[in-house]
Amino acid sequence: MKRREFLRGATAGVLGGLGMTLAACASAPPAAAPTAGGAAEPTAAGAAAPTAAQAAAEPTAAQAQAPAQASSLPAVEWRMGTSWPVALDTIYGGATVLAERVSELTNGMFKITTFPAGELFGGLEVLQNVSQGTVEAGHSAMYYYVGLNPAWAFATSLPFGLTAQQQNAWLYHGGGNEAIDKLGAEFNTVLFPAGNTGTQMGGWFRRELNAVGDLQGLKMRIPGLGGQVMQRLGVVTQTLPGGEIFQALSTGAIDAAEWVGAYDDEKLGLPDAADFYYAPGWWEPGPTLHAMAATEAWNALPAEYQRIFRVASWESNLNMLAKYDALNNDALGRIIDKGKQLRVYSDEIMSAAQTAAYELYAENAASAPLFAEIYTPWNDFRKRVQRWHQTNEQPFTKFVEANPIEG
Repeated sequence: MKRREFLRGATAGVLGGLGMTLAACASAPPAAAPTAGGAAEPTAAGAAAPTAAQAAAEPTAAQAQAPAQASSLPAVEWRMGTSWPVALDTIYGGATVLAERVSELTNGMFKITTFPAGELFGGLEVLQNVSQGTVEAGHSAMYYYVGLNPAWAFATSLPFGLTAQQQNAWLYHGGGNEAIDKLGAEFNTVLFPAGNTGTQMGGWFRRELNAVGDLQGLKMRIPGLGGQVMQRLGVVTQTLPGGEIFQALSTGAIDAAEWVGAYDDEKLGLPDAADFYYAPGWWEPGPTLHAMAATEAWNALPAEYQRIFRVASWESNLNMLAKYDALNNDALGRIIDKGKQLRVYSDEIMSAAQTAAYELYAENAASAPLFAEIYTPWNDFRKRVQRWHQTNEQPFTKFVEANPIEG
């Protein structure tokens, strides 16, 4: 799609309003700034989307003027710290796609420079540094911060929880963004979904697993509530940034590690550090990654820039999931061709983990008020959306898997 067509189409609401405002010399007072995470859809903001014929036509004089007049808006430069190694074009790409689109849609007036984990601060310290105003923005998985508040797990993923499709439904239309907004306010941040990996793989192991007893004493890199569930099954857990996993696994400092899936795991070299590759990643069935901004920096932005940041986050959220789905299968094929052993967790391990997970949720709900406040409606939504998918998508998936057509 040509860039001008993107501006007139997918973000017509944002740029239509922006172009008309600028053409009118911006004499009217700016619209009130939207809230942080709720109702984050990039819908029309005071301007109807063009028809197909209009989108194909040459831009009007006012439209042609708009990019040049964008210079009447302030020049803004932000730094965005991330939790990711720069080598991972998929997950680090969640930040770079957002930054590039923001720059493009503001004609270079709003620039966000992204930094990989470790360059400004540790990959597990993004929230703290954004909250303190060390940087204006960040990109991270919020379940890294369950030690600060266990409710952060909802922002990313809960074991045996929602798939990527279901997670997006909850965030955008089930009250999820509003719930995360409330939590973010306690940390001086505003947050926006800006990536999803899809259901992750179940990790790399230096030895085979058959029963719960095989997990006893095993040292594993696994963060979030998934790590807490593994602890209940006898695992000794660690949380390591992505760039440190290979060294720990290859030297035997840990016995197992999970990251994302075949494409990223291959890039990190994990197939060279262990032989057994397990599925599924039941602790992350649909993990969301978030862009975040310090509240003070966010409130200082013009409303137009806030809307553009939202649209760019939305694009990053959808793009990352699509990219992983496009890349993972071929990467898995290469891994298997190297002689690595693909395994599925036994029903015994899965059942024990599921039971432990929901016991953990009940305990967190009893001890952490905000966790309880989010958990009850989240669990109700989970039951409803899973019932719908079991009614419709599950029978379709079962049929096509049982009746493959070659050709």
